[in-house]
Amino acid sequence: MNLFVKKSIQQLLASSAEGENTLKRTLSAGNLIALGIGAIIGAGLFVRTAAAAGGNAGPAVTISFIIAAVGCAFAGLCYAEFASIIPIAGSAYTYAYATMGEIVAWIIGWALILEYALGAATVSISWSEYANNLLGHRIPFEWCHSPMEAAIINGVSHHGLINLPALVILFLLSMLLIKGTQESAIVNAVIVILKVAIVLVFIAIGWGYIQAKNHHPYLIPANAPPAILPDGSTYSYTDFFRHGWGGVLRGAGIVFFAFIGFDAVSTAAQEAKNPKKDMPIGILGSLVICTILYILFSWVLTGVAPYQDFMHAGKEASVAYAISTYMTGYGWLSTLVTVAILLGFSSVILVMLLGQSRVFYTMSTDGLLPKVFSDLHPKFKTPYKSNMILFVFVGLFAAFLPETVAGDLTSVGTLFAFVLVCIGIIILRVKDPNLVRPFRTPLVPLVPILGILICSAMIISLPRATQLSALGWMVFGLIIYFSYSRGNSKLGSAATVLPKASDFE
Repeated sequence: MNLFVKKSIQQLLASSAEGENTLKRTLSAGNLIALGIGAIIGAGLFVRTAAAAGGNAGPAVTISFIIAAVGCAFAGLCYAEFASIIPIAGSAYTYAYATMGEIVAWIIGWALILEYALGAATVSISWSEYANNLLGHRIPFEWCHSPMEAAIINGVSHHGLINLPALVILFLLSMLLIKGTQESAIVNAVIVILKVAIVLVFIAIGWGYIQAKNHHPYLIPANAPPAILPDGSTYSYTDFFRHGWGGVLRGAGIVFFAFIGFDAVSTAAQEAKNPKKDMPIGILGSLVICTILYILFSWVLTGVAPYQDFMHAGKEASVAYAISTYMTGYGWLSTLVTVAILLGFSSVILVMLLGQSRVFYTMSTDGLLPKVFSDLHPKFKTPYKSNMILFVFVGLFAAFLPETVAGDLTSVGTLFAFVLVCIGIIILRVKDPNLVRPFRTPLVPLVPILGILICSAMIISLPRATQLSALGWMVFGLIIYFSYSRGNSKLGSAATVLPKASDFE
């Protein structure tokens, strides 16, 4: 069997033809932009900003956001072209199948599983942190933290057992997704309006509490004094990727998690009313809006509180901490921000779970995953079995992994997918230059090459343990491919005969 067998554009479009086992087209351009903002503004802004500032970039986390945004912009332009040509669920996986062949498509699909599953897990962990903060830390440390986490609270050492609040929110949102995509989109749109309003309020009020000394020095110096961690240990800034421009680059890799929303938009292409027009608008529109908000927000947050605080007292629920500690008289804003953040996190988890189930759905219809992942609910027309299995899968990560580990692994999966999408655009331009492209990526091959270079640099900047974990995940995925997927591939088994549209239903 040819490992690089490709699915033609015609076959891809035939596989999504209207029929009994197809997804409903219910999303408008506005829904898609809201979907993107819903996924983008969440843990990346409210949690990863503080993590990158406190551990690597300091106040220069604003530059980290700019670097990440530029990488995303190049990749986003490539995504927009693919989404306009191939308006099919599956995102980068589908694009790779059309340009680089089945084995590459499998690898990228497996990377997307890492991205969306761990993305949802990461944000559910953050949701748990903020929920406990809103409740006055009434949930014992043991029941809202991973077994890999420990802290000294009031002189007493505590070790996590399981993160129960994270499991609760994952279950509730999985049930909502089973109910229907349009219902989920309406809930998401309402949440997006609320959380963007709160972000703007924080920027407007917090601007007056910025202290110039917190922005100087702008980059963390190599001789910066060590920070104190919650468990009492110290954190040194002497490592190359923990200060100066090295820290800014690693910070970009960390906050890159904040930009995975526009990628998730492309997974909903098969449910867009007019995908050739609306997908580019949804992808690029959500990216532009959120990048502006990110830069302003990170400038205010690091100006209100010194970056060292985010390694200790402000490590969890950092925004609420900054408000309650340094913005006297705005306790109400701290509470309001916490509520808005909880709603915001909920919309991010919703979009991540949506994206994951749609990637599973497409891989299953291609025969690379068992049929259970593409079974649609007889009434709601959603991949309900996939949603239920996904809850268990994501729940294991959320219950037993800390936020930093899950977040960095998510970034690796995302960045790898972006690199392959950029490569795919170059290949498709060479192999099929006359293909009708409702949206064209400008300056090819310059734009995709720049996207490849920037995203690859951010992968290199991430911790070695994260890189090795991602490599292990890929090896595990290849084992599954050669033991199951290769033999069950619909395209591979039909490679010696003329393909029919029915083969891809």
